[in-house]
Amino acid sequence: MRQNGRVTRIDAEVLIPGAGAPVAAATVLIDGGTIIYAGPTAGLGPEAPARPDVRAPAVMPGMWDCHCHLQGIRRFSMEEMLITPVPTAAARAAKDAEAALAAGFTSLREAGGIGIWLVPAIEEGTINGPSIYSAGSVLSQTGGHADVHGLPAGWVAGACEDGRFLQLCDGVPECLRAVRLQLRKNARVIKVCASGGVVSTVDDPVHQQFSDEELRVIVEEAARAGRAVMAHCHGKPGIMAALRAGVHTIEHGSYLDEEAAAAMRDTGAILVPTRSIIERMLASEDKIPPHASRKIRALAGRHLEAIGIAHAAGVTIAAGTDIGTTGPDSFLPWGSNGTEPELLHQAGLSPLAAIEAVTANGPRTLGPQAPRSGLLRPGFDADLLALSRSPLDDLAVLADPGQITHVWKCGRLAKRPLTPASDPAAR
Repeated sequence: MRQNGRVTRIDAEVLIPGAGAPVAAATVLIDGGTIIYAGPTAGLGPEAPARPDVRAPAVMPGMWDCHCHLQGIRRFSMEEMLITPVPTAAARAAKDAEAALAAGFTSLREAGGIGIWLVPAIEEGTINGPSIYSAGSVLSQTGGHADVHGLPAGWVAGACEDGRFLQLCDGVPECLRAVRLQLRKNARVIKVCASGGVVSTVDDPVHQQFSDEELRVIVEEAARAGRAVMAHCHGKPGIMAALRAGVHTIEHGSYLDEEAAAAMRDTGAILVPTRSIIERMLASEDKIPPHASRKIRALAGRHLEAIGIAHAAGVTIAAGTDIGTTGPDSFLPWGSNGTEPELLHQAGLSPLAAIEAVTANGPRTLGPQAPRSGLLRPGFDADLLALSRSPLDDLAVLADPGQITHVWKCGRLAKRPLTPASDPAAR
């Protein structure tokens, strides 16, 4: 059983594998960065360590936030994303990455932001953070959702060239170049705005953005490099156009109906609903622009229905928050990522299905770029959590970083209790 060196043993009252039934009185064994056993403690062989390194009420895979933005901005504002100096934003984003890891999120699929530039620093150990699978810059048509409508068009176009969150492109040749610019940065997924949005000023969330031909070439060019495409879509016209083009995931899906859900199921597309940002905007309308307040009130109820429709139709759902501001007192701060599973449960998913959405389904959103993560299974990456109580009894435990006692990323213990008295292994 031992492969590379010292084997770490984690015993738990319940093991939640990510997909499949929980296992009572279970053990996980880690060798290096890989899981070599996950199952009943009674099934351990004689070569396993005799005593556990950690005992915990529950153990589960590290969580995935499949729609987030490392922007380093303190105000919830499209303009702020462009005018904040990149070094300042990067310093803040580094702290946000640390907060995400401490909250139990060992992997992020970034839907546009500067996280792509943090990857080398995290991989070399300069800063602590999750594994980041970034889209680089968001692809938007001129006047589209990710365009910053309140700033001069020429200035925004110029800002696209410095590696920030936005890449404007119009027509097939520019769309091809925009994809290639993200591949040049080693983007692991491509993000396109296929409908209008809520925070953007003048566009309508229902309207389709990009033509069918533009969407098709974006997907085809990404596929040639083994990258999936994630499509921001609120309205059904954009959803259907994105599915015709072959996108891998639909982000938000606010006006998804039975026909769209059936199309998603038939094509294997995944829904990333991002209910967290919807709820936060509803609860904090005084902190968002009036145009965003009007839009969110119009679609919030329909968005909740859409999640239920998709789930009932058998669409795969992955958890994402659309989190993007920095600092504990900001609009939707890093470290609060764990709110999404409970919101998915309120939309109709069982607790076990909500946990699957935030673990096993996460890697699937990357298509060919998916790592062996999100499951407690031999041969998978040793990304896992120990918790003070089982989330099957109360999903709210996932939203409280203080209840996540241990975090292992790639087999390395990245978080443990601050004092021995609070360590379940000491009891």
